[in-house]
Amino acid sequence: MSVELNHTIVHSRDNRESAEFLANILGLEVGDAWGPFIPVSTSNGVTLDFASIPAESITMQHYAFLISDEEFDAAFQRIREQGITYYADPHGKQPGEINHHYGGRGLYFMDPAGHGMEIITRPYDNEE
Repeated sequence: MSVELNHTIVHSRDNRESAEFLANILGLEVGDAWGPFIPVSTSNGVTLDFASIPAESITMQHYAFLISDEEFDAAFQRIREQGITYYADPHGKQPGEINHHYGGRGLYFMDPAGHGMEIITRPYDNEE
């Protein structure tokens, strides 16, 4: 069997709020609660299990999602409609812009727990 990422736990102040936020942006479904977790599964079988923990215990993480051009258009529209601040760069120095790395499009935004989220239409590689 090849090695694949199956699931990861995403710390949040409110597991339902964070799961619903991401699922809404990406056009995904929120799964049924399983113990302390609220799952959101991606099309490649990876599940993000959102867990509530005290806010002071959350360490910011980065999650990048490879999506189609059509999915980007839909997610970008939802981001703008909801007034979510987005950036072309991970350091937040280009607000209100998207990037065009590797011939695609990408942007960064924060989730309710302070995690850095990224959507891209082309995977990163060594060719520009």
